[in-house]
Amino acid sequence: MRQCCGEGCNNEGTMRCPTCIKLNIHDGSFFCNQTCFKSNWAKHKVLHKQAKEDAAKIKEQNNKGDPKSLNHQLDWPMYRFSGKLRPYAQSPKRLVPKHIQRPDYADHPEGFPASEAAGKSRLRCLSKDEIEKMRYVCKLGREVLDACGAIICPGVTTDEIDRVCHEASIERDCYPSPLNYFKFPKSCCTSVNEVICHGIPDGYVLQDGDIVNVDISVYHKGYHADLNETFLVGKVDDASLQLVKTTYECLDLAIKACKPGLRYRDLGNIISKVQFPVVDYAHKNGLSVVRTYCGHGINDLFHCAPNVPHYSKNKAIGVMKPGHTFTIEPMINQGTWQDQTWLDDWTSTTTDGKRSAQFEHTLLITETGVEVLTARTKNSPVGSMWFQTVLAECEAKKKENA
Repeated sequence: MRQCCGEGCNNEGTMRCPTCIKLNIHDGSFFCNQTCFKSNWAKHKVLHKQAKEDAAKIKEQNNKGDPKSLNHQLDWPMYRFSGKLRPYAQSPKRLVPKHIQRPDYADHPEGFPASEAAGKSRLRCLSKDEIEKMRYVCKLGREVLDACGAIICPGVTTDEIDRVCHEASIERDCYPSPLNYFKFPKSCCTSVNEVICHGIPDGYVLQDGDIVNVDISVYHKGYHADLNETFLVGKVDDASLQLVKTTYECLDLAIKACKPGLRYRDLGNIISKVQFPVVDYAHKNGLSVVRTYCGHGINDLFHCAPNVPHYSKNKAIGVMKPGHTFTIEPMINQGTWQDQTWLDDWTSTTTDGKRSAQFEHTLLITETGVEVLTARTKNSPVGSMWFQTVLAECEAKKKENA
């Protein structure tokens, strides 16, 4: 029972202050009736003032610092980079308001997810209530990624993408899942050009012709969503466009195959060598499938069973059943599939310095097939930053010149 917050009142709190709801104040927000609420208004409104001041302080802290201070490369004299990309200075760790529910690793000094350690090997079917929670958090995750995608253009730093991700997450009462996960310092991953995954947002300024993957994960009311897309920065070369297109097709074809009874290991065969005559999506034009990283189960745990490798002849365990939620997130490289990790212990790049692309969705197995929980909507951004629009423009020009 919630007790009324009126001074000296022991009645049950059956109504909630509307301003407290807007400001995400829970403690001290319930009253037994309007009379009690009005008689305690003078003292109660102090909570509103304090909440607004706290929110302003967090926003000020998160935006603190001159962006120009990030515009210098870090010096790693003993490290041999595979490509042209270099690490830049990072902004301070962004803060999350106290009212937002956090996963167990959020405040752990080492970012250790104890809940994952206890239950990550368990492959379970979600209940109807859990599925609805997954649908909702995935909807929020899509909105956050769309907000990030809308700002991508030459001249934007990857730290700015992280700022937009962080603020969009907070606006939706979400905790950005990557933040402090095994001490990851940012709220999303931004992987540019030869970076395969787990790139840390910093002062790097996106250049015309770059490709950048933005990987978003959010946590809301006990459940996680995970999705990513590779965006085009300005005008990219044909090889990069083909890489991004092929990567998207690998994900799309794998999703279309999902249904109850399919073995998780079979997705790798579909991605690596699609069973259509004379078509080899992942290996054509010298492309390769990354083997080090895989898709994963996701629910109230950020990462759990099943493992979903994207390469052929893998030995993944498990068969799809209604109620399973998991990600497919193929990483496709222009050259070798092999990777190396920067000294930050996160950023994974191709060993030959060639480019890599990735797309990811969170999926739900239904009684009859699959539901893409993180699917694009009619409000998702289009334009020069996403490859399908560029492809449409290229096709239109070809027809004009034919």
